[in-house]
Formats: sequence, C-alpha cells, structure tokens
Amino acid sequence: MDVVNHSVVSEFVFLGLTNFWESQLLFVFSSIFCVASMMGNSLIILTVMMNPQLHSPMYFLLANLSFLDLGVSSVISPKMIHDLFKKRKVISFSGCITQIFFIHVIAGVEMVLLIAMAFDRYIAICKPLHYFSIMSRKMCILLLVAAWIIGLIHSIVQLGFVIKLPFCGPNVLDSFYCDFPWFIKLACTDTYRLEFMVTANSGFISLGSFFILIVSYAFILITVRKHSSGSSSKALSTLSTHVMVVILFFGPCIFVYIWPHPTSHLDKFLAVFDAGLTPFLNSVIYTLRNKEMKLAMRKVCSQFIIYRRIS
Repeated sequence: MDVVNHSVVSEFVFLGLTNFWESQLLFVFSSIFCVASMMGNSLIILTVMMNPQLHSPMYFLLANLSFLDLGVSSVISPKMIHDLFKKRKVISFSGCITQIFFIHVIAGVEMVLLIAMAFDRYIAICKPLHYFSIMSRKMCILLLVAAWIIGLIHSIVQLGFVIKLPFCGPNVLDSFYCDFPWFIKLACTDTYRLEFMVTANSGFISLGSFFILIVSYAFILITVRKHSSGSSSKALSTLSTHVMVVILFFGPCIFVYIWPHPTSHLDKFLAVFDAGLTPFLNSVIYTLRNKEMKLAMRKVCSQFIIYRRIS
C-alpha cells in the first residue's frame, strides 16, 4: 500500500505494558488464545467444506465468519505477541496504516455478515417454507460480496481522511496495535472534527447495527416462544449462540469508539480481548452449542487421525 504523507514521523512506538510480570502473563495468554483461535476457526472452515450435511446457508455464513476471525488473529496478535518482550515496540508509518486498513475491512465485513446471519435465522424460523428459495446459493454469495464491498468502503473512506494528516512530533501509541482513536490524536493539527467523523463512522454504525440486531433477535425469540416443540428449543439454542457472538463483537467496538472518557488500562484490556479472546470465543461458542457441528468436527478429526496412521 503506497502512503503519501508529508509527516516527519516515520514510525510509531507502542507503549504496551510497562510491568514485566504483566507482559509475561499477557504473552502466555495471547499466545495460547492466538494458536487456539487459529486452530479452532481453521477446523470450523475445514469441517464445513468437508461435510455435505453442513452445506447450508447458516454454515456457509459461519465458515466465512471463522475466516474473518482468522484474519483478526493474523493482523493483530502475531505483532502484539512479538513486541511484548521488546524494549522498543515500533511499527512503521505504512505498517500502521496497513494494520488499520485491514482491521476496519475485517470489522466492516464481520458487521454485515452478522446482520446477514440474523436475516438467515429470521427466514429459517419465521418463514421456514420459503427458506431455501430465499436463502439460495446466489443470495448467500450476494450477501458475502456485499459484506466485502461495504467493509472496503468503510475502511477506505476513513483512511482517506487521516492518511494525509501531519505528524510532526509525538509518535507514542498507548496501545498494542494501530487504530483510529489513538492514531489521529498524534496529529499536529486540530482533530476534533476528524474524531467526530470516526466516532460517527465506526461508533454510531456499530451502535446502530447492534441495536438492529438485538431488536431482530428479540422479534425472532418472541416468534419462537409461541411454539413449544423440540425444534423451537433447538432454535433457541442457535439464537442464544448468535446473540452471544453479537455482544462479543459489538461490545468492545461501541466502548472504544463512543465512550467519552477512555481509560488507558481498560482500552488495553479491550484491545487484547478483541484481538485474542473474541476470535477464540466465537469458535468455541459455535461448536460447543451446536450438536451438528460437534459431530461433524469429530468425524473430521477421526478421518485426520486415520489418515495420519495410514501415512
């Protein structure tokens, strides 16, 4: 990515954690959850691809969500873990811009994908007879393409405003990775309007999407409660899984971009939570609360073990 900027700052320094024992604990925590997240989400994608019974719209969207979680783990966690024991934690200007770009592309795509998953559950529960005609393969691909287009636009529009900001002095980011709230505060100019634009673009969109999703799931839950069958209990389990993932995704986003009085320690905790723990929890939630997925994953694992023994 080519970055044209008239700044004198060529690199940024991450403040991270200053306490050695906190750094050690975070290193162990981040390493375990980064590896577990990558393994768990890779296994979900592989399971959906290999099992014909999971070739349905819900699992198609789930596999794509796992792919995005792999992206989150790849963009943020390796650099964060690598820097934990370095005295000087630096990232180049272009590296910082690239990290912001991919973070917001992935976040934008995931936001739309979660809305698509809510739409999928609405059709499956409220209009079951029309489910496969509405949620066709063409519709699933269309939703996915729309998610990526919106994610790219969301990221590029914000970067277009900040990429030419003058950075002439301070270069310390009080975080583990680059993102707009910390990045634009270092600019040598009045950034009030720009901060408001970022809050509106990322914060209010996150809040609005979260509200729409919660209302949508509440409406679906009311519909499910009217039925008292075995399938309704399965639907409730699936919906509760989706709601948990929505809260895990939107909670840190809303706090970071909208909360008017940010605190350093809480921001850092949310940064670690969002980068390391959320992608792992997504994979755990979707597997532990889904019998079909658990059975399919066991089959894939057993096939892999048999293949290893033969080879």
